[in-house]
Amino acid sequence: MQHRSTAVGGPLCRLVAQLCDQLRPQLSPISAARLDSLAGRLASPLQLAVTGRIKSGKSTVVNALIGRRVAPTDIRECTRLVTRFRYGTVDRVEVIRTDGTRGTIPYDASGLVPTDLGTPVDQIAYLDAYLTSALLESVTVIDTPGLGSTDPSSRRRTEAVPAEAMLYVLTQAVRADDAEALGRFQAYSLPQAGSPINAVGLLTKADQLDGPDPMATARALAGSQARALRHRVRTVLPLAGLVAEATETGHFTAADADVLRQLAGLPPTQRDLLCCSADLFVRVSAPIPAQDRSQLLERLDLYGIRQAVTEIVADPGLSTGELRRRLVDRSGFPALRDFIEHAFQRRADGIKASVALAAVEVVATQAPVPSDRIRIRDAVEGLLQLPAAHQLRLLAVATLVSAGTVPMPAELAAELAGLVSGQTPAEQLGAPNAPVAVLRERALQRAGAWRSFATVGSTPAQSRIAHVVHRGYVLLSQQLENDGGSQ
Repeated sequence: MQHRSTAVGGPLCRLVAQLCDQLRPQLSPISAARLDSLAGRLASPLQLAVTGRIKSGKSTVVNALIGRRVAPTDIRECTRLVTRFRYGTVDRVEVIRTDGTRGTIPYDASGLVPTDLGTPVDQIAYLDAYLTSALLESVTVIDTPGLGSTDPSSRRRTEAVPAEAMLYVLTQAVRADDAEALGRFQAYSLPQAGSPINAVGLLTKADQLDGPDPMATARALAGSQARALRHRVRTVLPLAGLVAEATETGHFTAADADVLRQLAGLPPTQRDLLCCSADLFVRVSAPIPAQDRSQLLERLDLYGIRQAVTEIVADPGLSTGELRRRLVDRSGFPALRDFIEHAFQRRADGIKASVALAAVEVVATQAPVPSDRIRIRDAVEGLLQLPAAHQLRLLAVATLVSAGTVPMPAELAAELAGLVSGQTPAEQLGAPNAPVAVLRERALQRAGAWRSFATVGSTPAQSRIAHVVHRGYVLLSQQLENDGGSQ
């Protein structure tokens, strides 16, 4: 991922930070200290948590996103802990203990977070793992223990992750408690402004589905899962996680490509027999060493092997680099990469500001003295009246609609989602190449349509949302006029 967000410390975050600065001297020491803790979050990259059940493929996704195999996929002590992968010029792992002290250790010889952390797990709060990954410049990726873990401390660590966006890793069947676990996580990590707009589901073992085209089956299943979790996640994307990890991290090598070329050169009947099952692939007699086949199976699984062999048979002169690119495409990873860029990175300023403002409201609710509560809520209401902060109101009402709290006609719900999607004004209005005058006219037309809906045919709750959207379009029209006048 080469896109670097400019939203870290963006205009909405700065507005919320200024609100905290102005409030702090007026509040009790306890409330002031709580506001202080928000400042670092506003100035830091977006925090994206990867969560789900144990053995669902979370760490495989983390590795593919970062572009390096750093998160262990086997069972070891560190997989019981929350690990935040952050940008740093020096690769290192910092162990943050429950008493607040820190220790620094290197990655192990294979580049993974080490097994020996130098401190008992029950004395560790979390890990900070620093890497020079391009993605981590704008997004902190958080690897979590499994939500279905039988270890109560691991479950508590997962459900207490302070995230602003989330990838929820699903298995083939959505279980009854998936929605419950997802809801508990969101209630803590993504209050009010976060769920489900800032959450996406991942069907990570899509390649293990039966049928002649597992990914086609996976797309249909992902659609079904998205409907089942429609008030919890924005969508569900299918992913062949193992193939994505191998090809994105460099774990798939030229030597692996050579083994695949040897497989492609076998008689079709022998090749088909090998690819019938994982056991046959390793055990059946063939002119390719079993050790090489076993390593290939570990990296690509049968789905990736079959896809690669098909590509080579069709194009024997295929280079290793082009083969890798085609496997990436077959894995479904480009769709995930694009989703993170458009839905999370480009919207990072609004996401972080919205979550921080929700956290400010929590500070007001927990204020030790009534005057703190009054001052904070008056200041927040004043902030939300500013035209520059209206996007925060749009995000709040979009959450109410997407979560099903306020039902809305499907076409209006989709339109509202587009307004908070991080698109350009022209894209939001469905006319990316139209002149400014046409865009202004469209914005005013939509403002009028939402005002009409607010007054005729809407419930009181829908009307309140429609008034917010109406003002959003009016402000968008004014923005277009100002932008057009400055050109």
